[in-house]
Parts: sequence; structure tokens; C-alpha cells
Amino acid sequence: MPLSTELDELLAACRRYEPAAQRKLYARYAALMLGVARRYTRSLDEAEDILQDAFIKVFTRLNEFRGEGSFEGWMRRTVVNTALNHWQSGQHRRQQLLLDDVPEPFAPDADAFDRLGVAEVLALMERLPEGCRMVLNLYAIDGYTHGEIAEMLGIQESTSKAQLSKARKQLHLLHQQQTSYYRL
Repeated sequence: MPLSTELDELLAACRRYEPAAQRKLYARYAALMLGVARRYTRSLDEAEDILQDAFIKVFTRLNEFRGEGSFEGWMRRTVVNTALNHWQSGQHRRQQLLLDDVPEPFAPDADAFDRLGVAEVLALMERLPEGCRMVLNLYAIDGYTHGEIAEMLGIQESTSKAQLSKARKQLHLLHQQQTSYYRL
């Protein structure tokens, strides 16, 4: 059976609130969506809470999925929005979005940074201030525009751009600190 037909049948069963179908859908996407949620949190426990909330939204709002794009993309957007809502709601201590306290680092060694693997970059991203990490995730990984990010986070578009710039510089600084530590 083709993947799209199988997914369509699975989604139809989930729309009828069939527990077996819901378990199957969860098993199919949970690991991938946990990775998405994890990028927006500081801990695995928090990411798991977001994932659970996101799946509840997926199951209760499945009729909103019109099939106009990929189901995975729709689900990813649900997880990202759930993570942002979690962050903004006060369930997570929100740090100031304006990053005047983040120092401007000196010029980084771009070649060294380009050699980093995905796991290393993600580990460095976890060390960024909240606002920088959110904007970097939304822009560089999830592909939102600065206008969309500004609307999602309730900030100015120029603030989104400034945070992205500072996030990139801060990543380079963190990378330099890490590599100089290991050289000692």
C-alpha cells in the first residue's frame, strides 16, 4: 500500500478517535517531533511535556489538517507553536528578549565552525540565551521569516534580525571557547 494511502487511512482512523490508530501515529512521529520540541527547551523532560501537549492538539485538531501540504509539516508546525506557547506562557521562566547584555564577540574562525557536526551545533545552541535560541531555531532550522517570527514571539522584526545576528556571533564565541578549552 503506498505511503500516502496508508497515512490517509491512519489519519481517518485517528479522526474517528480509534486508540490503536492514535498509538500508531504517535509511534510513527514521536521521536522526530521530540527532536523538534527538544530544540526549543533546556531539558528532555520539558520537551516531553511539549510533545505530549502537541499530540493532544494533533488528535483534537486533526480535522484542521486539509492535506494541502505534508502531514509531517503540519505536525511540526503544531509542535513548534506548542513549544513557543509553553515558553511564552510562563510555564518556563522567560528571559528578556532584548539582548543588550550579550557581549559582541570578536571575529570568529569560520572554517573551524563549518567543520562542526549537527550534534555539536545543537549542543552549542542549548547554551544560547533563550531569545537567541528561539529566533535561531525558527529562522535557520524551521524556515520562518523574520516577519513570521516577530508575530509569533510578539517582538519587532528588527529585534528578530538582531537576535539572529547575535545568536550566530554567540555560537561562534561558544565554539571558540570550547575548542580553546580542549587545546589546553
